[in-house]
Amino acid sequence: MNEQRDARLLIAEDEANLRLVLQKELQRLGYRVQVAPDGEAALRKLEETNVDVLLCDINMPHMDGMELLRRVHERPNPPEVIMLTGQGTIENAVEAMRIGAYDYLTKPYSINELDVRVRQAAEKRSLRVTNQRLRAQIERQSVLPEIVSRSLAMNEAIRLVDRVAPSETSVLITGESGTGKELIAQAIHRLSNRANGSFIDLNCAAFQESLLESELFGYEAGAFSGAKARKLGLIELADGGTLFLDEVTELPASLQAKLLRAIETRTFFRVGGVRKVEVNVRIVAATNQNLDAVIGNGSFRADLLYRINSFQIHLAPLRERPEDIEPLTNHILKQLGGANPPTVMPDALAKIGAYSWPGNVRQLRNCLERAILLSNEGRITSNELPPEVARSTNGTAPFMSGFSSAQLSASHAPVAAGDSGNLPGSGSLRDVEKQQIISALEQTGWHRGKAAQMLGISPSTLYRRLRDYNLEGRLQ
Repeated sequence: MNEQRDARLLIAEDEANLRLVLQKELQRLGYRVQVAPDGEAALRKLEETNVDVLLCDINMPHMDGMELLRRVHERPNPPEVIMLTGQGTIENAVEAMRIGAYDYLTKPYSINELDVRVRQAAEKRSLRVTNQRLRAQIERQSVLPEIVSRSLAMNEAIRLVDRVAPSETSVLITGESGTGKELIAQAIHRLSNRANGSFIDLNCAAFQESLLESELFGYEAGAFSGAKARKLGLIELADGGTLFLDEVTELPASLQAKLLRAIETRTFFRVGGVRKVEVNVRIVAATNQNLDAVIGNGSFRADLLYRINSFQIHLAPLRERPEDIEPLTNHILKQLGGANPPTVMPDALAKIGAYSWPGNVRQLRNCLERAILLSNEGRITSNELPPEVARSTNGTAPFMSGFSSAQLSASHAPVAAGDSGNLPGSGSLRDVEKQQIISALEQTGWHRGKAAQMLGISPSTLYRRLRDYNLEGRLQ
């Protein structure tokens, strides 16, 4: 059982000399040991880090061992608890075992005896965690229920998911908005050894900078006005599982440095906190930006990119895998239409297959949801399709179609003399982009969220473009 000697222990003991002796001796044997002088301090330690075995004295100030044992077993996935006492009675032993203690030792005891009990307790907890994980895996009938594809590009992405999921490697998923990056992240989690842990997602573009740090790292009571109680951050809630950072390149510079340190050290401070919190989290991130561009313009740290980009999976846009459109259409209709989904008539199916879907699968789903609401007698014709899809024969050019992400980023800078000949089309790149934005806004009644979906970009990217082109004043 020597493999259990690296178990994480917490000793709750009010006698300082005994606490120090136990810590030194158990560390010498190879255990990772923390100590607490009483029950309340032990509970705080359990909030900050995972523990495999708790060694708990019964007679302690502030909170005795029996109360601590009760509180520990109210927590999800608690450690195994070994009770220690200098005044052992049969009644105490029976009560401790009834509450959930693994074992009960009366002082004096030898370090060898304690070592054997600790290893057995650590092995039991390891088996319990493994058992929970295996049961959860058996209960999942299909790990990739939402990923529907026929194309070689998506099949290759799924193959990469199968390979990387069982490892602890950080994964970066790239691709345009609406291609299914979150589904791939969920598949990685569900195929991993962390499948029984939490899958926590954070859209880095959805929060103001002032709120994003407290959302990610949490805060202590009194950290700022309105912080009446401690709040756990998403990274802490993902302990033992996976943290999915969507649109990670939208993180502000100050948070990029803190995230890098948290990933490298597996520790962080809550906002307003002075005590480090330990976490064991796998990072899966996603972005729709060009990586060379965000590193080149200094908006994203290269060292953080190297840390989260240990393994990259790219998702091709829907226009590059047209063979997936029909099976996706059938799958989405079954999801939205219930037991009797409507039938897509040949004319509508031809229009759907010809359109280039700048918003990718997300836009296709929105299109079909609209069509179902407008359909008659269980049939979807081209009349029920959105105008931009219905009038398409060879597909409407998607937002900045044919331009690379690096060229999109370059559109923010003035075009140097002599460069215009390298741009596609007769107008400048900025003019073409501006007209497509205006067209999308007009079609959606100047609704920025819907326009961003139609263009296949994130809302935060659209907001920046609106500022660049002085279009904010036209919004109602």
